Amino acid sequence: MTYFIAGLIALIVFSGVLNQVISANPRWLSKQMRRLGGIAVIAFGILLLARGRWELALPAFLAGATLLGIVPGQSMLGGWGQAGQRTPRQTSKVRSTFIEMELDIDTGQMTGRFLAGSLAGQTLEQLPVPRLIQAFAEIDAESAQLLEAYLDRREPTWREHAQGNAGARQAGPAASGAMTEEEAYQILGLEAGADEEAIRGAHRSLMKKLHPDQGGSTWLASRVNQAKDVLLDRHRRNS
Repeated sequence: MTYFIAGLIALIVFSGVLNQVISANPRWLSKQMRRLGGIAVIAFGILLLARGRWELALPAFLAGATLLGIVPGQSMLGGWGQAGQRTPRQTSKVRSTFIEMELDIDTGQMTGRFLAGSLAGQTLEQLPVPRLIQAFAEIDAESAQLLEAYLDRREPTWREHAQGNAGARQAGPAASGAMTEEEAYQILGLEAGADEEAIRGAHRSLMKKLHPDQGGSTWLASRVNQAKDVLLDRHRRNS
């Protein structure tokens, strides 16, 4: 009876893990593999300790704790569980007349550069906030929306500094014209030809970073939604 209950529990755990693996991205899967490996090694150490083999149990405890991140030194295990290579960095790119923005989908970090105007070629990170505020005077409404989104991430109180600044202005509604498939793929951080599941997954990941309810930008969230619709419409037309 004991073996039957243990087997049933093992089956339930295995089914749950399998469902997670099927829907997981490589980075999440790598993390879970290290976690499960750490738990398994520690359990093995407990078994060794129960049999009086403390000289083997201690290294097992150390190895398990390292995999779980409890103690430093994961590199000594040779990067176990990382599938032999780093997961490619996924980015979302949005481009306007004056500014190109890039969002790291994993970290939520936002970077950008000016494409035109007096600041052409300079990155947003290298410019002080007051100078970025002055740039509103020479960019169009769509570019202003991108700059606002960046400043909201970098300096949430920037609007307080903008008050009374002659160079700053509140941008009006940005006109979002027809979006090409190439733009849609760049916004969602996908390769051309991505399937419907990848499109929906990328959309969910980005909305977690950009949705207004999460402190993101309304305009950027609308562009992400538009990109999803463009690519899903293509799938529907081709099906």
